[in-house]
Amino acid sequence: MLARGSALLHAFGAGEDEVPLATLAARTGLPKPTVHRLLGQLADLGLVERGDCGGYRLGLTLFELGQRVPYRRLREQALPYLEEMYEATHENVHLAVVEGTDSLFLDKLTGHRSMRIPTQPGARLPAYCTATGKALLAYGPDCGLSAVLGQGLRRRTPRTIVLPRLLQEDLVRTRARGYAVNWEEAEVGVSAIAAPVFGPSGAHPVAAISVTGATRGLSLDRIAPVVCAAARALSHQLARAQA
Repeated sequence: MLARGSALLHAFGAGEDEVPLATLAARTGLPKPTVHRLLGQLADLGLVERGDCGGYRLGLTLFELGQRVPYRRLREQALPYLEEMYEATHENVHLAVVEGTDSLFLDKLTGHRSMRIPTQPGARLPAYCTATGKALLAYGPDCGLSAVLGQGLRRRTPRTIVLPRLLQEDLVRTRARGYAVNWEEAEVGVSAIAAPVFGPSGAHPVAAISVTGATRGLSLDRIAPVVCAAARALSHQLARAQA
């Protein structure tokens, strides 16, 4: 029952105002009567609600629950540093954590002068082809990289690293210089620079922050110092808060 309910909630796509029952049934592979019954139970709990056009959408109860996730505190502590990064670059700024083999975005700042990219809080991308993901892999435990390699490296663009040896070499370079780069490895024309954010123990990163923009306008010499300085400052802030 819980597994089926979870499958239904995950069947809602990002940015969809509402989804018809038939579409949810097709996405989950569940019979329509079963989907109808489950949606009714989820609606009673406030987890979904009926839309204006007869479909379904995620309910506000999910939003309320999301605000109780422990990562909310990390977002609050990181926000001033993300704002400083945006003011210094006027590019897209991200805060991300590792989730399985993905980089999961917790927050994003953008503006009218920033390149429009589809990422948003709650979205995820494979760690091996994102700057935030590679920053987390480079400084994280070996099991994280092993899980990524075990799942396989799928090509997303002509520049995606798909050979394990090349990815490992890239992560070695990331540790040597203190930041990770993604040159059109997830999306053509889009590149990013990221640095790890360490928790109070300093052993492994708890998050990564990045600046993302159009490849042609992203200056490594200008952006990398901004990202690294913000990551160090946020790491110190987290250590002070814990103390």
